[in-house]
Amino acid sequence: MMGLMEILPRRCVQIAKRELMFLGPVGLVMYLGGVFFINRQRSSTALTMMADLGERMVQENLKVWIYPEGTRNDNGDLLPFKKGAFHLAVQAQVPVVPVVYSSFSSFYNLKTKLFTSGTVKVQVLDAVPTSGLTVADVPKLVDTCHHAMRSTFFHLSRTPQENGVAEGPGVQPAQ
Repeated sequence: MMGLMEILPRRCVQIAKRELMFLGPVGLVMYLGGVFFINRQRSSTALTMMADLGERMVQENLKVWIYPEGTRNDNGDLLPFKKGAFHLAVQAQVPVVPVVYSSFSSFYNLKTKLFTSGTVKVQVLDAVPTSGLTVADVPKLVDTCHHAMRSTFFHLSRTPQENGVAEGPGVQPAQ
């Protein structure tokens, strides 16, 4: 998350669970980097914050980077997506641009919470339009994005990679 702060496009903010704000220096860096923190324990507060952010997206032309699973896992598959990101996209009538990371399980030790040397592959998928969609369309939007991201996740996580550079159709360099 902190590494992304350097490469995210202009006018792009990240959303994270509130608990991360209390991770000492990491939380401070995230706070100073403009991360929006959501208190997932209080859904009314989270919904209000997301609604306010939706309005700001339109008014200030913001882009929002959200991790739809809501947490990290080591089961080799994507978790079900939370719906907040998709409600936000529909509210602001902006496209969802799925970004998929390969698994880092081969160089992350869950028990010690330590990383060793490794490579993460990233693929940006085609934008999924939300123009004209309503709240009733959110479940289908979630399913569409989850399916596309899951198949890409499996592909990226099993495809060998030379010199840290992914190749193939649909793979675009970071900008």
